[in-house]
Amino acid sequence: MKTICGIECSGCGFKNNCNGCVETNGHPFGGECVTAECYKAGGENCFVTYKKHLIEEFNALGIADMPKITTLCQLSGAYINSEYILGNGQRIRLLDDKKIYLGYQVNKINSDRCYGLAADNDYLLVCEYGCNGTDPEIIVYKKR
Repeated sequence: MKTICGIECSGCGFKNNCNGCVETNGHPFGGECVTAECYKAGGENCFVTYKKHLIEEFNALGIADMPKITTLCQLSGAYINSEYILGNGQRIRLLDDKKIYLGYQVNKINSDRCYGLAADNDYLLVCEYGCNGTDPEIIVYKKR
């Protein structure tokens, strides 16, 4: 498969459900890909600048016990779209399974839990969860 950004897709567990990045003009699963949009708008320099700004936004949140974020990678919404239980018992998902986000996972300092980060052009999401994504909690969901 050919990609717009040059990422290697051969190891992706979702490649059998992917329609190809180049073939779909940057919508491999039917939704937007923030990376492809950057590359189409201004090439690699656009993407590097975009990613740098996202990293700064995540670090500026000042979340206790979250290590400094230094990198982000492309993540399928279907892979990271956890279900959260609100205080009233309602179950929600905040992400779109068809989109490709920029995000990362870091270990929470002094804990066996992790922080999961995801962002697109509209929102930043930081959640906390246990091993294999168990018991996810929304830490920050913020309009950019």
